[in-house]
Amino acid sequence: MPETLATIEKKPLYGSTLVELQAICASLGMPRFAAGQIARWMYRRGATSIDEMSDLSLRNRAALAERYTLGLAAPVRVSTSADGTKKYLYRTSEGEYIESAYIPDGERATLCVSSQAGCRMGCRFCATGRLGLHHSLSTADILNQIASLPERERLTNVVFMGMGEPLDNTDNVLRALEVLTAEWGYGWSPTRITLSTAGVGRELRRFLDSSSVHLAISLHNPFHEERAEIMPIERAYPIADIAALLREYDFTHQRRVSFEYIVMSGLNDSPRHVRELCRLLNGIKCRINLIRFHKIPDSPYFSPSDEKMKSFRDALTTRGIMTTIRASRGEDIKAACGLLSAEER
Repeated sequence: MPETLATIEKKPLYGSTLVELQAICASLGMPRFAAGQIARWMYRRGATSIDEMSDLSLRNRAALAERYTLGLAAPVRVSTSADGTKKYLYRTSEGEYIESAYIPDGERATLCVSSQAGCRMGCRFCATGRLGLHHSLSTADILNQIASLPERERLTNVVFMGMGEPLDNTDNVLRALEVLTAEWGYGWSPTRITLSTAGVGRELRRFLDSSSVHLAISLHNPFHEERAEIMPIERAYPIADIAALLREYDFTHQRRVSFEYIVMSGLNDSPRHVRELCRLLNGIKCRINLIRFHKIPDSPYFSPSDEKMKSFRDALTTRGIMTTIRASRGEDIKAACGLLSAEER
């Protein structure tokens, strides 16, 4: 059957780079400069349809709309915590569910975005890991969590710490970072963005060489065998190798590196863990963020007391590692990643 307008599946424009928009314009007989106009409407002016792009001619808007759509979708559900945190549920272009957490804190407002529907890393303490990987998100699906956020104009920071492993979807994550930081895109400073990874070694160097946003490493235990028990990725990419790679980079200026450490009572909060953390991170200018474990169904792990958390923090700080306890947010709205989407599924 010959292709007609009725049978053409429209492609999403959102997430396209300037080079890609220029190629689209060329294919439709539009002037090259129209690519910059489209980018401004999508990424700066918050257009929700091609019809709103009023500095494109009617003919060019019609040609664009015949084959493309912005590809944006509003959240399908929101849960609001007593502390002001909001958890948004989105449906992806492939029909799966993902979550974003909006966290207001005084003058700061942070959005925690997902990079995959599910995850194949299999971390034992993570609700998303129980879902398995359904699919990696397209660049449009990643950026839709920002573009369609009701509080978009209030955002000061974005963290790639939601569902999925960002460096298991490196191509689309790097494209999203390009759109967020490029002058023709959102135009954000890279210092407003942090990417968190469990340590996919083969992709980590590529990320560090391709981007200048902040980095957070999910550490959770400094001992190889113990970390492997709760984080299977340790078998393929030992945390000692990740630390060695990080020593090759300069984290003393604009870019920061931090280590996320979910504290689980009796599992990773002893004095020997303090000593090994200091040995492992020696020579890396960094901080450790201690996180209370958020209980998930049928989990054998528990968060330690406030006194134990403070004692663990102080022991690390005394040994020269800047250590903070991250405030728990949104526990009354299924704060652990993956619980809301699992319930919807």
